[in-house]
Amino acid sequence: MADRRKAPRLLLYASPILVLSSLPVQAQENDNSGERRTRVILGPQLSPSWPGADKFSVGPYVDVSRTRDSEFVFEAPDESFGSPLLRSGSFAFGPAFGFIGKRTASDIGADLPKVGLSVEAGAFGQVNLTPELRVRIEGRKGITGHKGWTGEVSADYVARQGDDWLFSVGPRVTLGDAKYTRAYFGVTPAAAVISGLTAYDPGGGIQSVGVTAGYHRMLGKRWGIAVYGRYDRLVGDAADSPITRELGSRSQPSGGIALSYTFGGSR
Repeated sequence: MADRRKAPRLLLYASPILVLSSLPVQAQENDNSGERRTRVILGPQLSPSWPGADKFSVGPYVDVSRTRDSEFVFEAPDESFGSPLLRSGSFAFGPAFGFIGKRTASDIGADLPKVGLSVEAGAFGQVNLTPELRVRIEGRKGITGHKGWTGEVSADYVARQGDDWLFSVGPRVTLGDAKYTRAYFGVTPAAAVISGLTAYDPGGGIQSVGVTAGYHRMLGKRWGIAVYGRYDRLVGDAADSPITRELGSRSQPSGGIALSYTFGGSR
């Protein structure tokens, strides 16, 4: 699943990465003149502990953005860590990073193989078809943990009044290759014997479909509040897995709330 959803156990491992990646990578320079402004969004978010889980974990909802005295570039509240390295007109391209907490037999409640802490790295491309409509595609490879490929196709409709308030909403389609899907939803014959579950060998493809909505509003010159909600529904092989049906859930909701603070600038 997407990518800003991090279990508390990840904080020890991921916090330095999040700080280092979000500060420079999320930097946005909209023009070359004007006084620089920096906006920090920080708060908690609740999300499934791993793909297909019916348990939830609290993690950080964090974002750092920069601009030069013009409005901040839109970022969806659930998108992966990373920011454009290349901009050309309405198109942007850059790195994408994600994290998924480990899943152990005791976590899931059955004697299944452990899936370790997954650190994912990849890239994204996005294009603004109109000022109000953005489409984004990204793919990430698990360097550790599941070691498969996962990705997402998303679209967002954005309504805003400068930086005073911004509302966004749009669909999500999450994908995973066979290695990724087998890590979280597969049951080998050996695991079936000791877990009591039916052996299951899923393939890759679409894992879930869903929708995300986000809202940010300034409460004054410096302070603001940000909230978002996301709902995904597992489909295909992920939904049909005995792990999902007996130990997890097809419904994968998440959400977060945070305060924002803007430094610098004349606003």
